[in-house]
Amino acid sequence: MTSKPPELFAARERFMEIVAEFRPDLHRYCTRLVGSAIDGEDVVQETLAKAYYAMSSGDTPPLKPWLLRIAHNTAIDFLRRYDRRFVEPVADAGDQVASNGPPPDVVRAALSSFMALPVLQRSSVIMKDVLGCSVEEIAEAIGTSTPAVKASLVHGRAALRDQPKPDRIPWRDRPETALEERALLGQYAALFNARNWEGVQNLLAEECRLDLVSKSTRRGKTQVSNYFGAYARIDVRLAVGKAEGRPLLGVFQNDADGGLLHLVSLDWEGGLIQLIRDWHYVPYLMNEIAFELEG
Repeated sequence: MTSKPPELFAARERFMEIVAEFRPDLHRYCTRLVGSAIDGEDVVQETLAKAYYAMSSGDTPPLKPWLLRIAHNTAIDFLRRYDRRFVEPVADAGDQVASNGPPPDVVRAALSSFMALPVLQRSSVIMKDVLGCSVEEIAEAIGTSTPAVKASLVHGRAALRDQPKPDRIPWRDRPETALEERALLGQYAALFNARNWEGVQNLLAEECRLDLVSKSTRRGKTQVSNYFGAYARIDVRLAVGKAEGRPLLGVFQNDADGGLLHLVSLDWEGGLIQLIRDWHYVPYLMNEIAFELEG
């Protein structure tokens, strides 16, 4: 495995520190524009990659509106790439919901309401009423005129007021998690909770990849195995559940409070883990997503 030169790593760390205060707003915007907190974070990651490259190439304008403009264009590309006009932000609510997360019905209603609007109205309303941007800032970010933004706000707000309670709006088939995958997730969680790290590592494919979202990536069973050392030092437990129709693991404090901390996803092939995605370093994700425990 090759590593980045120290100077490149340091430059990236400085960049991440600079943009840290804007990340939650970028995520709030992208989540509502594409209708998914997880996909919204992917858009944020792509946005920051583009911004980092642009900053290394020359001067940049004021940071927040510039980042919003990149995020807007990246989100539009994402929607076009997957031909998404509507999305299904969360699955139907289950009986057990993580107590410190937003209620699934609230998440569904909020995201589905925005997704019912045309993109220009959606962008304008989110930037103005969710992020508190000025009309001029919105016009600059989405590349239109201030009169067009004002008109979009009028029509978008009226549509939000007048629309009926949104129903489930699917954008792709998300079948129920297969029994085999639930069993594998349960096996991983049970080994993790027993602190059987050798057993956990035996579930990793030789070319397994780890994505510590917004922090770092690792490839290969040996490199990924080191990831569990951090968890061995803290008192947490895993529980199988889902969010946005996706099978996920919730990471909970293993104490009297038992609060949900963040989420982890696993991709499997042939009974072995090919990819681990861990959202430990993006805590704002938990403000925009409802995790439902498997009953």
